[in-house]
Amino acid sequence: MGDDVKIGKRAFLFSVAILLFLMVFAGILTRIIPQGEYTREVVDGTTRIVDGSFQFVNRNSLPVYRWFTAPFEVFTSSDSALIIVIVIFLLFIGGSFSLLMKSGIVPRIMDLLISKYLKVKYKLLAIISLVFMLFGSIFGIFEEMIVLVPFCLVLSRKMGWDSLVGLGMSLLSLALGFSSAIFNPFTLGVAQKLSGLKLYSGTSLRILIFISVYIVQMTFLYRYAKKVEKNPELSSVYEEDLRQNLSEETLVYCDNVDRGIKIFIAFLSIMIITMILGFFIPSISQIVFPLFALLFLIGAIASTLSSGYKGSIFKVLINGMLSVAPAILLIMMATSIKHIIVGGGVMDTVLFYSSGVIKQLSPTLALVFLFALIMLLNFFIGSGSAKAFLLLPIIIPLVDMVGISRQLAVQAFLFGDGFSNVIYPTNAALMVALGFSVVSYPKWFKWTIKIQLSLIAISVFWIFIGVVIGY
Repeated sequence: MGDDVKIGKRAFLFSVAILLFLMVFAGILTRIIPQGEYTREVVDGTTRIVDGSFQFVNRNSLPVYRWFTAPFEVFTSSDSALIIVIVIFLLFIGGSFSLLMKSGIVPRIMDLLISKYLKVKYKLLAIISLVFMLFGSIFGIFEEMIVLVPFCLVLSRKMGWDSLVGLGMSLLSLALGFSSAIFNPFTLGVAQKLSGLKLYSGTSLRILIFISVYIVQMTFLYRYAKKVEKNPELSSVYEEDLRQNLSEETLVYCDNVDRGIKIFIAFLSIMIITMILGFFIPSISQIVFPLFALLFLIGAIASTLSSGYKGSIFKVLINGMLSVAPAILLIMMATSIKHIIVGGGVMDTVLFYSSGVIKQLSPTLALVFLFALIMLLNFFIGSGSAKAFLLLPIIIPLVDMVGISRQLAVQAFLFGDGFSNVIYPTNAALMVALGFSVVSYPKWFKWTIKIQLSLIAISVFWIFIGVVIGY
C-alpha cells in the first residue's frame, strides 16, 4: 500500500464535508445577493468587462438541486478542458509515482540524497524551497511543478521530518514564489499589460518583497522541521507518516536501478527544458501542463523497464491511478463552487459593490481593500490571469480617481492572488497535492494558517511602504 500515492480515508471524508458545506454556502449566497451583470467585449481574442456597463437583472434563481449537480456540470462549463486536463494529470502522476516506487527508483534517489546531504540537510531544505519559489516567481510555474511534490514528501520523511515539511518545501514554496512575483508572466505580466504599465517595471521593490517572503517561509519551515526532528510525536501527521514509513521499508531495488535513474533524470531534464521554452514560446506554454504529465508517465515507464523491474507495469499503473482517484471528486467539488456563484449571476454584483467602496476610501485603505477583494475572489476563481481580466478594467479607472499608483494596484493584486492559493480548498492544485500525501485539509489549514496570517501582515506592510515611497 505504501508504494502508492494515496489520500487517506479520513482526510478524504473531512475534505468532502468541507467542500459540501462551501457548495451549499455558495448556493445560499446566490439567493441573498442580487443578480447583476456587466457587458463584456472581446479585445484581441480576450473577453473583458466594459467599465460602467453594470445593470441589475431579474432571472430565475439557480435551483437548489443544481447546487449538488454542479460537480458534474463543470465538465460542460467553460472550464471543462482545464478540469479534464487536471484529472488526467492527477491519474498519470499517481500511476507513474507508484511505478517509480515499486522499481526502487525513488527510494534509491532518496538514499543517494541522504548519504550526500544528511549532515547539511537544512541547507538542502533552504535550497529546495528557494528553487521552488524562484520557479513560481520568475516563470509563473505552479501546477506544473506539482509532479515533484511526491518526491519532496518521501525526501522529507527520509530526512527525519514529516509530510508537512515536504509539502512546505514544495507546494507552499511554489505558491509563495508565485505571489511574490519578480517576472511572473501570467499574473504580473498580464496585470501590468492591462494597467498600461511598462512590462516588468518596478522590479527593485519586488525583489525586496521576494526576499522578505523567503525569510518568513524559511523561518517557518526551519522551526517546525527542528521541532519534529527533535520529537516526531509533535507532528500533526505522526501516525499517518509512521504507517507510510513502515510500508516503504519493505521496498527493494531492482538490479539495474541506477540505469533507470539516469533515464528518469534525462526525462526530468527534458521537462525542465520544455518548461523554460514555454516561458518564451506561447504555443508551448499552452500545452505544457498535459505535456508534463505525458513526459512524466513515459519517463516512469522507460526508467522502470530499464531498471529491470519484473512485475506487471500495467497493474502497478492502474493501482497507482486508483489510489489517487478519490481526489478527482474533491477537484470536481472544488471547481463547482465557482460554477454555482457564476451560474447564480452574483459574481458581477460583488464586483460592482466593491468598486463603489473603493471610491470612498483613502489611497492606503483602498489598496488594502483591493488586496482583500482579490483574496475573496481567489476563493472562487483560482486563475490569476482570469481575475486580472475580470477585475482590472474596472479597478484601474477607480485607482486613478482615488490617487493610487497603478504599480501599487498591481502589487496589491499580486498579494491577493497568490498566497491564498494554498489555503482555499477550492484550489484544484492544492487538492491534487494533498491527494498525493497523508495530510488532510483540516490539518493542512491548521498548519499553514499562522504563516498565512504573517503573509497578510507582510502584504499590508509592503503596501504601506509603497504608498510612503510613492511606488
